[in-house]
Amino acid sequence: MIVDVHAHTPTHTGPVPEGDRLTYQGWRTDRPVTTTNSWDDYDAAMADADVSIVFNIAVDDPLASTGLDYRPEDTNAATLAFTRVAPERRVGFMSVNPTWPDALEQAQEWHERGLVGIKLGPNYQEFDPLGEPALALYGWAERTGVPILFHQGASPIRHAPLRYTYPLVTDEVALRYPELRIVMAHMGHPWGKETVVTIRKHPHVYADVSSIYLRPWVCYESLLAATEWGCMHKLLLGSDFPIANTGEAIAGIRRVNDILAGTALPRVPAELIENIVHADALGALGLTDAIAREPW
Repeated sequence: MIVDVHAHTPTHTGPVPEGDRLTYQGWRTDRPVTTTNSWDDYDAAMADADVSIVFNIAVDDPLASTGLDYRPEDTNAATLAFTRVAPERRVGFMSVNPTWPDALEQAQEWHERGLVGIKLGPNYQEFDPLGEPALALYGWAERTGVPILFHQGASPIRHAPLRYTYPLVTDEVALRYPELRIVMAHMGHPWGKETVVTIRKHPHVYADVSSIYLRPWVCYESLLAATEWGCMHKLLLGSDFPIANTGEAIAGIRRVNDILAGTALPRVPAELIENIVHADALGALGLTDAIAREPW
């Protein structure tokens, strides 16, 4: 089974009207990214995945904060509706801001309705990932068995604080909540080595490879570090749709050694790359029973 653990909920159920179509220049260096997309666009992008994990990020102004255009009030409702249409192929994560007064109540409600994980972007949501409200949410997630996927590393959004996404922050979280299952998105790019030493030491902390393949040296450096530190088995496949698609993610990490032609630099073993493509992500995150369950 191929599981894409990192995709954003489509902004439109049907075709995107021309007047709604938006592109964003900052996510890739090779081309603009269309950030408005339909359910059919999503399915086309996920064609190479058997299952995908999908979410939005709970922010007051999504377009300004993340470059994605959706109504803030639809953050979780849209994800839930989207996953219900194809529960055998889509696993929905909620997003809440830990600083909201009712954050824990919202998390409990959306979990009961069928969203089985949490997506957090402390830099986009502007909360301290080691502050008391955030720690309370992590404690609830650990007790409930709900995994958290953190945005980790760089962002082109100017106001998003980099200190909130530095990978060693996640080490602090995992030390306090050792049973909490965590995914560090993007291998914390460009801090891949810091991410590697974090996932290496914590049994329930993983990283996804979403977007690292768009920058060949970052991809090579990060995957080589994971190889040398013996934790390639802690890496999960991710595309970061709409920035890329599953097929592009797979092809990108398979090309990791291409830049080494004519050098004596060490290669990342091909069999370890294939282990990422076919990683048991649902098992790692405690979500084996999440597929095709119908809590409603």
